[in-house]
Amino acid sequence: MVLIFYFLLIAPVRKRQKKHDEMIANLKNGARIITNGGVFGTVVGIQDDRLRIKIADQVKIEITKQSVASLADGDSGS
Repeated sequence: MVLIFYFLLIAPVRKRQKKHDEMIANLKNGARIITNGGVFGTVVGIQDDRLRIKIADQVKIEITKQSVASLADGDSGS
């Protein structure tokens, strides 16, 4: 029963978290991202635990790296 629980619930969550952590670690300037709040932006600066993103002309904000939900349009950040 414990093995079934592990393979159905715990393993997929850990795999998804590992993939998300990898994506965050590989972010580069110019990458288009979507935040957990639904804000689209372009990475213009990277610090240890924060990103500076441009969300409009002359508008830049700082967010935590963990608030990045995904890359926009399948962009790889290159």
